[in-house]
Amino acid sequence: MIESPICKLLGIQYPVFQGGMAWIADGKLAAAVSNGGGLGIIAAGNAPGSYVRDQIRIARSLTDKPIGVNIMLMSPFAQEVAQVVIEEKVEVVTTGAGNPSKYMKAWKEAGICVIPVVASVAMAKLMTRLGASALIAEGGESGGHVGELTTMVLVPQVCDATTLPVIAAGGIADGRGVAAAFMLGACGVQMGTRFLSAYECSIHPNYKEKILKATDLCTMVTGKRLGHPVRSLRTPFAREYSKAEYGGMGDEELEALAVGKLRMAVQEGDNEQGCFLAGQIAAMVRKEQSAADIVREVMEEAEPILREASRWVK
Repeated sequence: MIESPICKLLGIQYPVFQGGMAWIADGKLAAAVSNGGGLGIIAAGNAPGSYVRDQIRIARSLTDKPIGVNIMLMSPFAQEVAQVVIEEKVEVVTTGAGNPSKYMKAWKEAGICVIPVVASVAMAKLMTRLGASALIAEGGESGGHVGELTTMVLVPQVCDATTLPVIAAGGIADGRGVAAAFMLGACGVQMGTRFLSAYECSIHPNYKEKILKATDLCTMVTGKRLGHPVRSLRTPFAREYSKAEYGGMGDEELEALAVGKLRMAVQEGDNEQGCFLAGQIAAMVRKEQSAADIVREVMEEAEPILREASRWVK
């Protein structure tokens, strides 16, 4: 069995986090991952505190294992959600799209493990100084909002820059990716796209079908011009947005073009106007299965790979 300090820190069986995917990672999915031995994470996204509270309570009704909440700091409800996680005694908070420094003291005093998502060495160093419990180093292969560096490049540099446990994210879908993350210096992984195929994931059947039929070159990145690039599947909307981005459309109009498109994909399965977020490993997701089986499968695949690593050393 693979032993990791992140398991002891959080009280989980396997060093596998489920990514906080907006509109997707709800209380039901988070509870299923936590029951499977990983860390299930509820995505706050742009939702108000009342929604997040409801999802936390749904998860609590389904599991007695630790759960997390991902807070998107650019959300207009970020401060509200920051208080909700304290009141609901959430064990872990992961953060993205901003700097969580204004909330760190209150979260730590509440006994919450704060694990920011970082896409650069500079942010990793800052979060270490602020007292984060661990870090998620997320490469640009991931779905949703992405940074510039790949996982292969980012993870070892973040590991060199901090004494905190590091979770690798981006481009990980099976035991080979888990083993590679450990070899790069990480002590755990976070997966998002792989969990889109979980039975407990409530995305529209069209979304799930697109993931299961994805190919190696199925994703693209848009939004670079506005400073917040996003990786999604190559759909009519993504191509339309890309043309608009470099076709002279004003920033405000371009921002408005994307409003509500993720919800249209997740809830309505709109193949024409929906934005289907996915990482570059979508083509490696080939079957539907329970969240618990996903967690167990990737860890069981990783174990013999790590054991056999010594065969390369003579």
